[in-house]
Amino acid sequence: MICAFRFVLAILLLSNAGCFGPSEESAAKRAPRFEPPRSGVAPPRVALVLGSGGHRGFAHIGVLKALSENGIRPDLIIGSSVGAVIGSFYAGGMSATEIEKLAYRLNSIEFFELKTLFGRPATGSKVQHFVNEHIQGRAIEQLPIAFAAAATRVRDSSLVLFNRGDTGTAVRASAASPDEFEPVRISGEAYVDGDVASPVPIRAARRMGARVVIAVDVSAYVQKTPPGVPAEWVEKDARRAKQIAAEAPEADVLIHPDIGYYAGHDEAYRRRVIASAYEAARERMPAVLAAVARSAETSAPRPPSPR
Repeated sequence: MICAFRFVLAILLLSNAGCFGPSEESAAKRAPRFEPPRSGVAPPRVALVLGSGGHRGFAHIGVLKALSENGIRPDLIIGSSVGAVIGSFYAGGMSATEIEKLAYRLNSIEFFELKTLFGRPATGSKVQHFVNEHIQGRAIEQLPIAFAAAATRVRDSSLVLFNRGDTGTAVRASAASPDEFEPVRISGEAYVDGDVASPVPIRAARRMGARVVIAVDVSAYVQKTPPGVPAEWVEKDARRAKQIAAEAPEADVLIHPDIGYYAGHDEAYRRRVIASAYEAARERMPAVLAAVARSAETSAPRPPSPR
């Protein structure tokens, strides 16, 4: 009787194996990856590029609010690090106001991992789950606005875009700061923060065919670095500024709000940087509207010639 029970149990386990986890085939389909645009598909007209910056990234919300108020809806969003987090929410259908409300009630303890108490980097899995929860578990290709997360491939320090597959995993890789998180392994490769290869991936937007590129840089103004800042911070800021300056000429509009040097963790800081970035974006709005208008003129069909 016991042997018969074990036999039946084994059959049930084998027949329902798919209930206990994704198959290798389904897992491969969900793995973040890049797929070039299909032939015949119109390139994105307006791309919004959201840069890296940790807690400074709350400033992106202020820019999104200003763009929304002026009727600017990007066809493509590319995010690096925290820009990928905010960008995934917006691409997933959350409004700027909804993202702002989420920012105010956010509690950093949600992302705490016990292993960090022992000096070990976090896995970032909670970031992955947080993103997937707020986009209802949809893959990148299922989001209402085309989206790509920028990450750095460890093997050669090159920039890699993920525009297909599991959104949370792609964002987790994009935001995996080497100082805080373990590299994220995807299809046999290790990836870290997109900030390392491209803090504001403007060229990536151009390579994807965008006719108008609106870029947002939330990094600190290096010329306003206060005295006494650790040397490694100064070096990192200088590296980031150099990389952004190299790509900036390829943007139609670059918005760089001055939100101060030090980043904060409380709600008061979030409110201040969102408000500051909102005003900075409003000041740049004439340039944004002009760039979008020029693009509309050049893409409009020509009127029929008189006979």
